[in-house]
Amino acid sequence: MSTPDQTNEQGMVEYRVDRILEEANTDTRIVVLARQDGVPDTFPIWVGAAEGNAIKLALDTMITPRPMSHDLIKSFAEHLNITIQRVVITDVKSSTYYATVHVANKGLERTIDSRPSDAISLALRAPCPIYITQDVLRQRSTTNLDAWLAKLESKDIAAPEVQET
Repeated sequence: MSTPDQTNEQGMVEYRVDRILEEANTDTRIVVLARQDGVPDTFPIWVGAAEGNAIKLALDTMITPRPMSHDLIKSFAEHLNITIQRVVITDVKSSTYYATVHVANKGLERTIDSRPSDAISLALRAPCPIYITQDVLRQRSTTNLDAWLAKLESKDIAAPEVQET
């Protein structure tokens, strides 16, 4: 769904992808976002293996023989003169995060609903900033996520094998 863009950077904090971890005994990845301004704060998001691999490919600036879905979306945007301006993690409901992709074309700004994993993957490819709203930051768990992540065995995932089809 696309709506007119009424969000600005006020009330949001810019983050970047810091690393991607593999959760033991599951087919899950943890995308660890860190504040762009260097303030020591991390924000983990659990995603599926395929989504984590797509983000890892973009993070490592790997080029696949054929375009991945997010590469295709970026290509569509470029060919239609659409600028991907930013992505925003906007909400959390029942432990599920929500995001939006903010785009502009011919002076018209629009907001498109997205899963955070897709928004992050697209942000790395565009490239554009990743923001998290203050409201989402306030709603996260009060436990010390940084200490928990430090204890997690940081088995960063290797880049997925790319095969031409």
